Amino acid sequence: MQGRLRGQDLTAVIDTECAHCEVPIRLEIDSNLESRVKSDGATPLVCTPFVDVSGLNPSIIDGF
Repeated sequence: MQGRLRGQDLTAVIDTECAHCEVPIRLEIDSNLESRVKSDGATPLVCTPFVDVSGLNPSIIDGF
């Protein structure tokens, strides 16, 4: 999102792990909200919530 606001292509790298088996997983998410799994053999379910942040009160947490 910040990349869109700045007019730049940005990529975030997320290191996490499977909640079930604790195998490490690496994901990349770019400015266009497209995600790629960088870990061999991993097939996690990745989704981007579609939340209208302009009307969230009192905080963004309430939108989720």
